[in-house]
Amino acid sequence: MRFMIIVKATRDSEAGVMPDEQLFADMAAYHEALAKAGMLLDGSGLQPSAKGWRIRYAGDKRTFVDGPFTETKELVAGYTLIRAKSREEAIEWTRRFPNPAGAGKAAEIEVRQLYELEDFGASDTLERFREIGIGAAKP
Repeated sequence: MRFMIIVKATRDSEAGVMPDEQLFADMAAYHEALAKAGMLLDGSGLQPSAKGWRIRYAGDKRTFVDGPFTETKELVAGYTLIRAKSREEAIEWTRRFPNPAGAGKAAEIEVRQLYELEDFGASDTLERFREIGIGAAKP
């Protein structure tokens, strides 16, 4: 089972404020522990939305919208992708996730389970995804 730990953006992360040395060290220790447990798949911080864009769809029409985006509670500042044996194991590990805004500050993470190819019914399209390695369960 794969899970994504989604770090919600804050005013500081949107302003490009880098984490202080203690938070950076805490994040490194947490990710090292995940790696040692064989659970870490990937993780990274995201640049502020001012450097990003969105594509909005209305039927066949696509509209390009340049950042920044004003509503920080809807933005993602970073992520960690893990593999856990169960939901309970994922919960146990995410309870240890360091406060992404720093000690004593308000912050939020969201955790979502990823779909695996096995969650979809057999089809030619499923095999196409398997061939290119998207959604593939890797040991």
